[in-house]
Amino acid sequence: MSDLTHLDEAGRARMVDVSGKAPTQRMATATAQLTCRPETLAAVAAGTAPKGAVVHTAELAGIMAAKRTAELIPLCHPLPLAKVALRIDPDEALPGFRVTAEVKTVGVTGVEMEALTAVSVACLTLFDMLKAIDRTMVIGGVQVTAKTGGKSGEWHR
Repeated sequence: MSDLTHLDEAGRARMVDVSGKAPTQRMATATAQLTCRPETLAAVAAGTAPKGAVVHTAELAGIMAAKRTAELIPLCHPLPLAKVALRIDPDEALPGFRVTAEVKTVGVTGVEMEALTAVSVACLTLFDMLKAIDRTMVIGGVQVTAKTGGKSGEWHR
């Protein structure tokens, strides 16, 4: 079991010791999407969704969620985030919303989990705010699209 970084020699869960690592600038981006009926997308565009400013609220929820990732994901290190940007764009071709997050820090571990948490919670918030008018919505495509920094360097999907 010694090859598994989150288990000790006896198989007990542990947070990985990153104290010996040098801080570097780190960035991660993630995307997700929420598909819905065209009428739902139209209601958001017209500002007639029953719960108000759907997109702005979901963007704020995603940013707040990124900041709380270590409280939600066991063994995830708490990080001082330098930037969390979240954008929700309507897409008539889906139909639905495309959600993108970019997270940055200077630290000893990456911010992929923070970016994934941001887009996930933004989609959940969209769902919550629109479920009264559309029960057919689907959240999907949650993925890391890029990361930089650390020993593994730069990666892009």
